[in-house]
Amino acid sequence: MEHNILVTTAKGLDQLLFTEIQAICPNASLKQTPGGVYVSGEIADAYQICLWSRLANRVLWLLTHAPAANEQELYNAANAIDWPAQFHFASDFMVQFNGTTKAINNTQFGALRIKDGIVDRFVEDGTSRPSVSKLSPAITIHARLHRDEVLIAIDLSGKSLHQRHYREDTGEAPLKEHVAAAMLYRSGFTKAITEFDSVALLDPMCGSGTIAIEAASMAANIAPGLAREKWGFDAWLGHHKSLWHDLKTAALAAQKSHQHRIFANDIDRNLVRIAKANADNAGVFASIQFSQKDASKLTLPVELPLDETGMATTPAFIVSNPPYGERLGELATLLPMFNTLGDHLKVAFAGWSVSLLSSNRELLRQIRLRSKKEYAMNNGKLECKLVNYALDSANCEQIAQHSGQQDFANRLKKNLKKLKPFIKRAQTNAYRIYDADLPDYNCAIDRLDDWLVVQEYAPPKDIPPEKARRRIHDVLLQLPIITGVDTKKIAVKVREQQKGAKQYQKVNDQQNRITVFEHGAEFYVNPTDYLDTGLFLDHRQTRQLFKAEAQGKHVLNLFAYTGSVSVHAAKGGAASVTTVDMSNTYLDWAKDNFSLNRLRGAYDFIQADCVEWMKRNHKKFDLIFLDPPSFSNSKRMSGTWDVQRDHVSIIRCAVESLQPYGVIYFSNNLRSFKLADTELSEMGLAIENISAQTLPEDFQRNPKIHQCWRLTKC
Repeated sequence: MEHNILVTTAKGLDQLLFTEIQAICPNASLKQTPGGVYVSGEIADAYQICLWSRLANRVLWLLTHAPAANEQELYNAANAIDWPAQFHFASDFMVQFNGTTKAINNTQFGALRIKDGIVDRFVEDGTSRPSVSKLSPAITIHARLHRDEVLIAIDLSGKSLHQRHYREDTGEAPLKEHVAAAMLYRSGFTKAITEFDSVALLDPMCGSGTIAIEAASMAANIAPGLAREKWGFDAWLGHHKSLWHDLKTAALAAQKSHQHRIFANDIDRNLVRIAKANADNAGVFASIQFSQKDASKLTLPVELPLDETGMATTPAFIVSNPPYGERLGELATLLPMFNTLGDHLKVAFAGWSVSLLSSNRELLRQIRLRSKKEYAMNNGKLECKLVNYALDSANCEQIAQHSGQQDFANRLKKNLKKLKPFIKRAQTNAYRIYDADLPDYNCAIDRLDDWLVVQEYAPPKDIPPEKARRRIHDVLLQLPIITGVDTKKIAVKVREQQKGAKQYQKVNDQQNRITVFEHGAEFYVNPTDYLDTGLFLDHRQTRQLFKAEAQGKHVLNLFAYTGSVSVHAAKGGAASVTTVDMSNTYLDWAKDNFSLNRLRGAYDFIQADCVEWMKRNHKKFDLIFLDPPSFSNSKRMSGTWDVQRDHVSIIRCAVESLQPYGVIYFSNNLRSFKLADTELSEMGLAIENISAQTLPEDFQRNPKIHQCWRLTKC
């Protein structure tokens, strides 16, 4: 084989790894490959990479590169290797297999055939069969299948080299050590510490301290593999113990003191504690100054003279892995934070270089800095960008606010001003303040007591995802400023066409149940955990009309959801209220709403398929509320439900359960819905379209939010 070593790394770091290995092994021949570097060198080169590479995951000593078009060839490739010359039969081993072909399309099967070839070779050579261990094997064998060829190697590194063994604990979504090292390389810090005697580095959101620890290790020239106690070559018969000892001794002697200043800060006291412990384990605690403060208020005791461009004459770097906001609900908090952070950096850290890693490029745009360079790299499975900025004079000038963002802000202010009289007389703290008023900002915003719920409508296919994401970011940035609502109390959801029970399924599990009120009734709502919050605000007027007719009546609420109509009917003096829904969760919620309003009486709660229940029902009612979903294919139903197709049949059943001169309130929110007037008239129903009467003032901008009819049995 032309090359006898393969060094692997994370996606996006192979070019950096190539440059690093050039420095570690100056006499070796190298070839870059996606996700790694091939090396033609001596065992000393492999050892040096194990000791000194800050970017590598694994160092593989290649044994063969052979044809493997089928399982027999795969077996032959493994069996042809002189395995007793590689490890003793008393050493257990494990096979890690990557890649598939048409003939070998299962990695477990591929690993099994490699294992068979290995153990059979031991038996053929007259020794005992070695044992297989999947937990902590003495020898790890790597097999990589690609285009009907297999590469088989001994893993000299053992566990991945990114594991430096100084992290006893981490926070959520910890940054891997080799990715932190790559960030330091790309930021310019690694080069700067070789050219300047005093370089400053700050991680203002340090988490468990990985970036600062890696930086301090670089500054002190501490070989990242020096502290590792167990290696993949410990039981390998090709291991040169004396050479390894000499290289470790030389690495230990190469450590040095330095004058570089490294700072690590986090707002979370517990994370700072973890970072300190990790730094102590890494032997660099004394090299790092730790603090616990909000990053947007952080200052450092560092004075840096600036050149004519506004950059520091002595290099200073901010390198950080801030939160990404992968979950939509986190953005309401993160967007203002980044906006404030950007302003603070321009004032408190003028002249510094900034490097931020994020999977959310739009989030980084909120700091309003012009980027200098971007690099793609993965943090675990997340595809990220490391973005470099220079806080020079030009970049520290305030960049004007996005005009569209200002358009949204102006419209929201206008809406709130217009709604003030309505809010005072509406006797409610739950209402809509914005409903896709501007085409570019296609969302609905509801106020629920001291919470805001933002429902982002799924954008049309012709709108690029990044543009749609930027618009919702504008909304989330302006909301806390204009409304005064805490960012932690802004819930964000994506609203698209839902079928079946999806509209009622959980989207979160924060259990943020709060109480809202309207017209003398109180209701539990949950702003975060479901697509709908538990109270349909557009039916506020409908509930009042229904309540006005409930006095002394026997009332049925079908497809009842959380029972808000039932509560108003009971408070309106209904003789009895029957609440029917398919979901036990929402029936329990309805019961809680009755308890909240201290309602006790002839109130029944029935869990059932509403369609089937109506077919079997023999009880008579005076007043029925019927607000079915547009479509449902729930497993609890005997069939599917389509409101356009099935509304006549459900209303017919309701009529059969209705007393003479009884009333049905029928409503739905299917925009294309057409009522079957003729068929309903033939049932003896007087039809009155009351949609306009049931539209609350805060929904006037969206008159098609629902349609509603009052049907009277003649």
